[in-house]
Amino acid sequence: MDDTVVQAAGCVLWRRSPVSGGLEICLIHRPKYDDWSHPKGKLGRGEDPLAGALREVAEETGYTAEPGGELPAVHYSTGGRPKRVRYWAAEAVSGHFTPNSEVDRILWLSPAAARSRLTQPRDGDLVDALLRTLEHLQRPPGARDGDRP
Repeated sequence: MDDTVVQAAGCVLWRRSPVSGGLEICLIHRPKYDDWSHPKGKLGRGEDPLAGALREVAEETGYTAEPGGELPAVHYSTGGRPKRVRYWAAEAVSGHFTPNSEVDRILWLSPAAARSRLTQPRDGDLVDALLRTLEHLQRPPGARDGDRP
């Protein structure tokens, strides 16, 4: 067994709904695994993790994104090797999706619907981390944790 950690990066991609203005999270469907997840992928040798995360978003969703804060990393095993995926919050700023062999569908869902649709429960924790990050950004200056925005 090779215990070299596979390094990967991705984003929890979000936008404001063009219809309601509510928060929507982008999930991708990968036909190879028949799963729903956040856009992510392996890093190239020497590739900056944030640059890799934004590259993966563009490749898998067709969207360019404005990165926000780093979210908790996710650790798991795949193919008998440990894997570490670093994630960032990222706002979709432009683009459109075109199906491809790696990702055949995307969905823009409310946070609750995204959490329910994700195949891996660990990915739902990233939705919660995104919500905490966005809530913190919307807090008025001088507000403390526990204060209402």
